[in-house]
Amino acid sequence: MKRILLALIIIACIFGGYRTIIYNNHTKNEFKAEVIGVNNNQVITAGVSNLGEQKLVVKIKNGPYKNQDINVDNFLSGALEYDEFYKKGDKILVGVYQKNGELKGKALSLYRIESILVLVSILSASLILYAGVVGLKSILSFMASLLVIWKFLIPALKGDNNIFILTIMVLIALSGIIIFLVAGFTKKGWAAFLGTLSGFSIITLLTFLFGDMMNLDGMNQPFAQSILLTTNLNVNLLEIFYITIALGASGAAMDIAMDMAATVEEVYKNAEHLSRRELIKSGFNVGQVVIGTMTTTLLLAYSGGYLTLLMMFLQRNISISAMLNIKIVSAEIIKILVGSISLVVVAPLTAVISAYIYKKQ
Repeated sequence: MKRILLALIIIACIFGGYRTIIYNNHTKNEFKAEVIGVNNNQVITAGVSNLGEQKLVVKIKNGPYKNQDINVDNFLSGALEYDEFYKKGDKILVGVYQKNGELKGKALSLYRIESILVLVSILSASLILYAGVVGLKSILSFMASLLVIWKFLIPALKGDNNIFILTIMVLIALSGIIIFLVAGFTKKGWAAFLGTLSGFSIITLLTFLFGDMMNLDGMNQPFAQSILLTTNLNVNLLEIFYITIALGASGAAMDIAMDMAATVEEVYKNAEHLSRRELIKSGFNVGQVVIGTMTTTLLLAYSGGYLTLLMMFLQRNISISAMLNIKIVSAEIIKILVGSISLVVVAPLTAVISAYIYKKQ
């Protein structure tokens, strides 16, 4: 009953925070609106693409212009990745501005925040109902990670001096926050933290070594060229690419480190008579099974975002050799392999570290 009550409180806080921070925050003159009229006379349809300008009439749903009807433009470039074609009844986000004393607007996107919040609420409730206080700590660590990455790490990437080293320091700090918040300053927490640090050293070494060997330049990332131009060429995209590898691999390393530390702790609690060697062997046995599935998990996680690219390769009958040498494919391969290697290294190291912590001489 307590967990159910706690889950309901968290959900109420999520939607309360949404209403306070997003729904009533109009510093950028962006508002939720409902489409009540559509004019497609200036839209040219070519196959599945639309070009031109869609004229909309929308009713503002919040803020100082609530319940006002305004005219909104929706510019269509024909790029399906970015364009959105609206119909009557759609809920959209609009930017409102004054033009010749008249209130007008520009369509920005469909309004998806509420659906995202429902998913966040389901995740939060599931964590709390299953794990109780530990689940609540997981939510707090998740929020802390988002805050650090958005408010500190991403702005720091605009610099060009030692941003990779800065990222590793941030990841070490985040790992400490997440692990010790969930596990506390316990033997299990310290074992998981030290195991994660060993993973960071492997990740750093492999990233620079094979990034240089494969002669990657960082331009394989989404919006890389736009970022380069808007920052007057002051961004080191290669180091940013290395950072993406470290970010992805660090999460997997922290996960396997916590798994191994928790495993050794449970074995030790139920069989304190086991020697250090036997504890290590038990950790190794569990780690072998976990690694077997987690490496495949990394493959599925990374390749899932590039299914359309793989379909295009198949459609054009591109050879395996040519496909593997394409820059964007090589970049994803190095992400998968560095993450997988870090798992293979972190699992046994954490088992050894845990055994030494629990069976100190």
